[in-house]
Amino acid sequence: MSNRRVFILGGANTDFLGKGNPNFIWKNHPDFGKRENPTLEEQLKAAVDLCFAETGIDPTLIQRGYVGNFVGELFSKQGHLGAALAGSHPALAMKPMTRTEGACASGGLAMLCGMDAIKAGSDVVLVAGVEVQSNESARVGADYLARAAHYARQRSIDDFTFPALFGRRTKAYRAAFGVTEEDIGRAAVKAYGNANKNPLAHMRARKMDLDTAAASSEKNPTFLQNAEYAPFIKMSDCSQVSDGGSALILVSEEGLRKLGKSMYDCIAIVGTGHATASLYEDSDPTVLSTTAHAVGEAYKAAGIAAKDVRIAEVHDCFTVTELMMYEAMGLAAPGHGGDLLREGATDIGGKVPVNTGGGLVGFGHPVGATGVKQAVEIWRQMKGKCGAYQVASTPGIGVSVNMGGDDRTTVVGVYRNVG
Repeated sequence: MSNRRVFILGGANTDFLGKGNPNFIWKNHPDFGKRENPTLEEQLKAAVDLCFAETGIDPTLIQRGYVGNFVGELFSKQGHLGAALAGSHPALAMKPMTRTEGACASGGLAMLCGMDAIKAGSDVVLVAGVEVQSNESARVGADYLARAAHYARQRSIDDFTFPALFGRRTKAYRAAFGVTEEDIGRAAVKAYGNANKNPLAHMRARKMDLDTAAASSEKNPTFLQNAEYAPFIKMSDCSQVSDGGSALILVSEEGLRKLGKSMYDCIAIVGTGHATASLYEDSDPTVLSTTAHAVGEAYKAAGIAAKDVRIAEVHDCFTVTELMMYEAMGLAAPGHGGDLLREGATDIGGKVPVNTGGGLVGFGHPVGATGVKQAVEIWRQMKGKCGAYQVASTPGIGVSVNMGGDDRTTVVGVYRNVG
């Protein structure tokens, strides 16, 4: 593989939609029956169009593209999404376009493929991610998403397989380290608070306080049937079932010249990590070991350490995961991720802001789009484009961590602000 440098020129996210978002159409919405929520194809086209508008590039100069998606065949009855990406804009017809899939890390894998294309000789590459999940009931959707686990072995843990798997992690983590429900609840409070500042966030209109997040109640119920794990997962602990799309443009230095753009418009991808664990085995539930491995690879490639990170987007599929992500990244010692939340270290005004737009819990989690969205958000923060949730000091080094399944696949990116 060549030593060609890879840059993110820019990107965009659609409005992340689902129940709780004022723009989402459901049975109690005043527009129900008058209009419908965007389809998978519409979300993908919107993300691509927004990306082209944001970067101002000539779309005919795109040489190839990649789109992350997990379960389009199930929720939208549509596969072959490389061809869908080619159909999202007239300028993309007959260009090489490919879909990537790695559960919730599908978007991160799309970005890695785009980087490989740049290093192999391409100069301008489109990377997108998309998912629509709102067109099935929660129970049916949970069955579809359980395909990211080992379905034959783990599906029966609960009707809501992934909440139960992370209820298992929460139980073990709390027992091992003496972590309280309040410690974990702070992650939800931060996520919703950041989302309230983000005009594209799924939960921008919903509030969360620590009293609600720290205990189950009629307002914030537990919902698992599995009696062992039910006490450890509440509604506020879960990422959102969202529809949405994200897209970005990767370029080489030659690509910048072709596009007439400055390097100072960009951020550089200076290191990546990609680790995959066996689907057929369980690991220590108190540690995200696959993620830690990928983080180590990325830090080594970038020549940085945890102390150098100035902003991060991490995969908070459940609130406990955010705490464990801090630990896998080396930002906190084992069992001490909650200390960062208590101290405000990962708030927008903290020393290492994390998930400034709300993360998966607040911004939303259209599965295939999440890994792309994370990179777009790092670029937006580094270029001062985040409005009400913009950090005060321009970050020099950022990290994204995109995890698929129960820590089975992880993609990590390290970014350096060029400007």
